Formats: sequence, structure tokens, C-alpha cells
Amino acid sequence: MEKSVKARLEDTFNDLGKDELKKFKNKLCDRKKDQGIRKARIENVTDAIDLADLMVNTFTSTGAVPVTVEILELIGCNEQAAELKENTGQGLPVARSGGDVVDSKAGQGLKVGFALSDDWHTQLHVIPCSQEFKNKILRENGQEIYEIKNKPVRKRLALLINNIDFEDKALTRRGADRDEDNMEWLLKELDYQVVKHKNLSAKDMEKAVKDFAQRQEHAYSDSTFVVIMSHGKRDAILGVHYNASSNPSDTFLTDKIYHCLNTENCPGLRDKPKVILIQACRGGEHGHVWASDSEPDDSMDVEGDDYVHKEKDFISLMSCTPDTKSYRHVQNGTFYVQNLVDVIMNHAHEDHIEELFRKVIRRFESADMMGRFRQMACKDRASLPKLFYLFPGL
Repeated sequence: MEKSVKARLEDTFNDLGKDELKKFKNKLCDRKKDQGIRKARIENVTDAIDLADLMVNTFTSTGAVPVTVEILELIGCNEQAAELKENTGQGLPVARSGGDVVDSKAGQGLKVGFALSDDWHTQLHVIPCSQEFKNKILRENGQEIYEIKNKPVRKRLALLINNIDFEDKALTRRGADRDEDNMEWLLKELDYQVVKHKNLSAKDMEKAVKDFAQRQEHAYSDSTFVVIMSHGKRDAILGVHYNASSNPSDTFLTDKIYHCLNTENCPGLRDKPKVILIQACRGGEHGHVWASDSEPDDSMDVEGDDYVHKEKDFISLMSCTPDTKSYRHVQNGTFYVQNLVDVIMNHAHEDHIEELFRKVIRRFESADMMGRFRQMACKDRASLPKLFYLFPGL
């Protein structure tokens, strides 16, 4: 049986935290245009049921939803607004401020070039590379290509962190579970053992990256992927305890990812490509370090050791350019992950990683894919001196 408007409103208000409910009632009281509600009536509201009753009785079943959506957007509860519109069939999709903005209804105002079906990864595989192509590429450009270890002896690891459920319920990342499934499938198709974490604080994210960097398998690997999906700021990833007013410090600086995996702190991945799929910013730390087989007391006393770059062999693909939004469908997941998976699945057998990233970026250049919404993935912090071919299947 289809839920009534009142029931939908109750669901929406139950999804708000205490602070968001307070903000909602304050905005409702301050509302100047059209019909408002006196402060005395609002003060008698004690729970979601009371608030839903008040909205329907004041604005009618037809008018209550647009007013609720209007106020939700004003207080930054864009996901709740988007879900309410989707469930009631009212309004256009939300696209407002925030690091990970939902567009909840692909059929209303948003053109999506494609959306991966629920079971697509059970039917398809990454197109395998032929031995002939690999031999040809190595013969023509062998010195310019990263070494890929033979499949029977290598031990590839990938790190996958996905924050979905936050203490602040307004930050819940609906649809992000699809991203997790799709990325894990892709990494396994590329022969990486996936080390997976979910719903971490900033402190736990840092520990997960540090622990991953110390894994012994890296010595027998030829590359790695690190994928972190969460809400974010320009230079940081939000932990699940983040709250703009009460706990703004639960943020993990993206610069720490590179610090943990650099030549100094992760010798097992020295001279091996490290692919970072996350929003990240550039740091200003000194760009080199001594590399030695031992622990010298003074680097000036070292003889015969190489002087190597501290940060090398990285490449990152960000979901969007600095200071802009990244869009996520509440059912299909982010457009970034959908495009990334699709491009790698269909082109990794013939293209190196930078060309694959260029093709992902090209997807976002097309206005047909996202209609009036705009997002541009971008490469960042690229320090690959060679070409990295994944050679899937080999």
C-alpha cells in the first residue's frame, strides 16, 4: 500500500538529527513568504509525528511537501529533501552545496548517459589483454613501461575505504554501497586482493592506511590501488564522527595518504605505481629523502646509497576539481565510480592508466551525461615517470 504524504513526512523527520529538527522548526517559524506558522504552535511540536501533523494541517497534503523540501534545502539536509521528492514525485532533483551532493531522481531534469544495472558485474568481465598486445608494447616501449610481475608469483593488494553511515544522519551517503560493490568487483577483476574497511573515523582511516603501507605483500607486488570514498573538503576526507558544529576535527588530511605510501614509509612499493582514487590536494613538504639499506645516523655519512625522490610513482584521479561538487545517485552510486569502472572494464586491455583517466575525464565533458549539472574529474599529483599498463588477465 502506498504511503500517505503524512507518513512520508514522518519518515523524513525521523531521519533528521536533533540539531536538524531544531533548525527546521526555527526556519519554519522564520518563514516570511506565503503562509507561516506561529512560534507558539511550533513550540508544542515534540516529535516527527507532531511535526508531520502540523505541516499537513497548515499547508495541506499537496503543499506540505514543497515547503518541507524548501526548508530542508535551506538547512543543508539535501539528501532528505531529494529522497522526499523522489518518494512523493514532487520537484526537481537537488543540487546544492556540499562535498558529495545527491541527485536522487535521474528521470527528472538529469540526463544520465548510463547507469550500471544491479547485476551487471555478474554478467560481464574486464576485457582481458592478449599476450600478443603485451609482447608488442613491451617490444616497442619496454624501457618506458612499469614492470608487471607474473601472475602466479605476484601478490597485489588494494585498499578500499567506504564511509556510508555517519553519526550525523544528514550525512548518510545513500547509494554508496553500490560504489563499494562495483569498486571491489573491479579491483578483484584486476587481480588485487582487496583490504576493505567501512565507516571509519579520521583516526581509524589514518591507521588503516598506515597498516596497509606496512603489509609484507607489497614486496611481491608490482602496484597498488587505494580507494577512499566519503564526504570531503578540499584537502581532507570526513570521518564518520564529523559534525560541522560539534566535531569538526574528525577529518583525515588526504596528504597523509601519500605520506604513508611514499618511498620512505612504504619501501615495499618503491618504484611501483600507486593509484589513488580520492579527492586530494597538493602538499608543500620537501620532495626528497635518503634511501638506504640500513638506518644511518646522518645522511651525509652515507656512501653508495641512492638519493631518490620521496614522492614518486603516484597518480590520482579525483572525482571533481577543487571547490566543486561530486554527484551521487541514491540508487546507482556516484557518476565518478560508474564512469571509472566502465572505462577500465572496456579499455584497460589496450590503454595505460593515464589514458584511461583521460577517457574518464572525457565522459564528464559531455553535457548529455549530466544535463544541467556539472562535474569534472581531474588527474592530480601525477608522478609516474613510466607508463602503467594493467594488462588485465595476464
